Amino acid sequence: MARNSQQDAKFDFTQLESQCDIAQQDVEVPQASSLTRKYWPQSYERTMDCYSRSPPFVTGISFSWPPGEDSQDQSHGLSLQERGCTLTNDLKEPLVRNTSSEIRDNVVAIDESNNNGLRPAFQDHLQYKYSVSQQGQSSFFQAVMNGINALAGVGILSMPYAVSQGGWIGVSFLLIFAAVCCYTGLLLRRCLDLFPQAAGYPDVGQAAFGRLGRIIISCLLYVELFAVAVEFVIMEGDNLTQLLPLNELHFRVFRLSSEQSFVILSAAVMLPTVWLRDLSLLSYLSAGGVVACVTVVIVVAYIGISDVGFTNHGELLNVQGFPIAVGLYAFCYCGHALFPNIYASMRDKSKFSCVLVVCFLTCAVIYGGIAVIGFLMFGDAIRSQVTLNLPKGRPASKLAIITTLVNPFSKYALTVTPLAAAIEELLSVSLKSWRFWMWGIAIRTLIVMSTVLIALAVPFFAYLMALVGAFLSTTVAITVPCLCYMKLFSGRIPTWERSLLFLFIVIGLVACVAGTYSALLEIAKGLTTQPT
Repeated sequence: MARNSQQDAKFDFTQLESQCDIAQQDVEVPQASSLTRKYWPQSYERTMDCYSRSPPFVTGISFSWPPGEDSQDQSHGLSLQERGCTLTNDLKEPLVRNTSSEIRDNVVAIDESNNNGLRPAFQDHLQYKYSVSQQGQSSFFQAVMNGINALAGVGILSMPYAVSQGGWIGVSFLLIFAAVCCYTGLLLRRCLDLFPQAAGYPDVGQAAFGRLGRIIISCLLYVELFAVAVEFVIMEGDNLTQLLPLNELHFRVFRLSSEQSFVILSAAVMLPTVWLRDLSLLSYLSAGGVVACVTVVIVVAYIGISDVGFTNHGELLNVQGFPIAVGLYAFCYCGHALFPNIYASMRDKSKFSCVLVVCFLTCAVIYGGIAVIGFLMFGDAIRSQVTLNLPKGRPASKLAIITTLVNPFSKYALTVTPLAAAIEELLSVSLKSWRFWMWGIAIRTLIVMSTVLIALAVPFFAYLMALVGAFLSTTVAITVPCLCYMKLFSGRIPTWERSLLFLFIVIGLVACVAGTYSALLEIAKGLTTQPT
């Protein structure tokens, strides 16, 4: 009876989901050989596990050196040949602890020495030491919290500005992107079900388009993470200036504004966290992202009710700024890189569709709420971040700004780590060599320095976010999932769904081209008018 009830829950979710699952059942499962070749990057899924979930019921996640002779060495589960078509992603830790279930953790080390085509140093780099649970243990509620934590982020600050750029009609794209990205998240799940040995988004790209697909998708994801790290630094500089303004610093050959000084100071404070190999503490802190977003919305609403008021109306449509608004709205739903990790962590994977719907609905309400409230409060005078418009000196304003400042200090290192690990993996620096630590510190320091340089050169929070949303988020969250699904399920997709996929691809491409062009144009204008 329990099994039948689970199946009913899966197929009764929506008629659309039912028809697509029936179509998937008719697909002949491809051979596992398409993913047996190990191509760069292999560290992505594991490092994204650290980024997407905090480890409340594991002893920690670390990238340790040396591996340790007394540790239990075994492969990540079994080899693909021994597993047939199954792969268990062992780094699955929910954001919220499930105290009712008994979870047995073992400290293991990954040894990928049997992977085909890997150099010895590359093999050494794939040895990580961490504590893992033996199978997916996340409940429905835990998976929902993990998903919301993946989607809710710094984009919340620019939602009122997006309304000022695109008008009230533009808010409809916040809902359109939520629906489209939720659907493409379901497409990723079906691709993962078709290739059970796939552990993450790059694996889906490899299954669909081979090594080139894996590399292109991975590069897009890494560039997106790097851009988010730049946004963190810019946000720290702007909000610290709002909280503790500094005078302009003059030197012989250059001068630093208050924002620029705080950008450098923030990066200097966050730099030691990037050097860490044990990210468990930062994962705990980053779990507060959901609480931070809700707190900002509540505080802004309170200030509107008690002080500023809601007297602004705005335009119905602003054609000139509409592409910028589209890019900002698209940025809000760039969580597809983490969905495979959340899916693999679930105890009951048949509920993943419901998890996605709840996550996207919740985030749409949060983003839409702050967009409407913030714009009604400040109108066209709204700045790129709503916290910069809050009345100075008010305790509520300080609470909102401090809440905004704390979260990036924990998430910055988690955002940079996947990129740093990929570069280390590409350089094939052996973990058994003392040079690894020197290379690791040097690579991470250079990444932090590059984010600072870009933040100083392009200090336009909203325009940079619009560029990332238009160029990267639409590609990763809309276009690529549709293309992968059409490639893997070629000839098995109903006509109505194929038409829908083509429509989504067109929406993604148009938003990408128009938003990218407008964002680059505004950035160029800002650079020409920026005081030197």
